[in-house]
Amino acid sequence: MIAYTLACEAGHDFESWFASSNAYEAQVKRGLVSCPICGSAKVGKALMTPSLGRGDRNKPAPVSEPSAPSPTRPVAMFSEKERQLRDMIRALRKHVAENSDYVGRRFPEEARQMHNGEIEHRSIWGEASAEEAKELVEEGVQVQPLPPLPDDHN
Repeated sequence: MIAYTLACEAGHDFESWFASSNAYEAQVKRGLVSCPICGSAKVGKALMTPSLGRGDRNKPAPVSEPSAPSPTRPVAMFSEKERQLRDMIRALRKHVAENSDYVGRRFPEEARQMHNGEIEHRSIWGEASAEEAKELVEEGVQVQPLPPLPDDHN
């Protein structure tokens, strides 16, 4: 992986990671790299501090805490299609949250009870493990996972 410091035509600096220099070139050529501040796709490499190899290769590298991204140097790079998809997922999740009952970890139990006619049907959402979700599907209970966003894990 290669970290590049990039700048857009408006002078905004930001960082992004690429699998290789060829991957960077291909993404820029396809218009997939854009400034997270202004959205401009006219970006290029900015002057960077080189990463120098260490002379003591046999010694393990010191462990340090990861530094938080600076608010003036955003790191995430999303194409317009990725932004639109994320917005649609956020809208879906918001709609579900506003129009159904949150039952938390009781989701498998409540969904199963509704399926079996033991309690009144209503829209619910909550958490279930992969195994619990698989069991519900095998029992014929209609469930639909809500897609997570990478932001949910940061």
